[in-house]
Amino acid sequence: MTEPRWLTEDEQHVWQAYLALQRELQGAQERQLERDSGLSTADYTLLVPLSGAPDGLLRARDLARRAGWERSRISHQVSRMEKRGLVAREECPDDARGSMVRLTESGRAAIEAAAPDHVATVRRYFFDPLSAEETAQLGKLFDRMLARLALDSRDAQEIQ
Repeated sequence: MTEPRWLTEDEQHVWQAYLALQRELQGAQERQLERDSGLSTADYTLLVPLSGAPDGLLRARDLARRAGWERSRISHQVSRMEKRGLVAREECPDDARGSMVRLTESGRAAIEAAAPDHVATVRRYFFDPLSAEETAQLGKLFDRMLARLALDSRDAQEIQ
């Protein structure tokens, strides 16, 4: 067995700062959404891809993939949102086992009302503290890390 490659002091600092940033950003977004629109982060997570989809309609499994969620989580969240009139579930015309999720007029109104304040929060806490050059560099770094994760995920799937 090989010896673990422990994080250096600088790496540990960056990792802990990243974890704290992630936690604090998520908290700020959740508070802002709830306060200003009555939406949860989960609501917003599903409303965004639906609002950008043709006719506000996506297959449930595609919505799950875009949200990065498991099937059961999508099903429960869609049920909650359906009760509030934000979305409607429909049968999938291509597959009787699948279902479609449609953004309702109320759902579209909710996302359109929530988006300006939400993007202002994202801008305030994520982009405003950075210069244009730092934002570009951060984008390149994120892309590189995401590519590594995607590669390792593909490799793991091929092994299975």
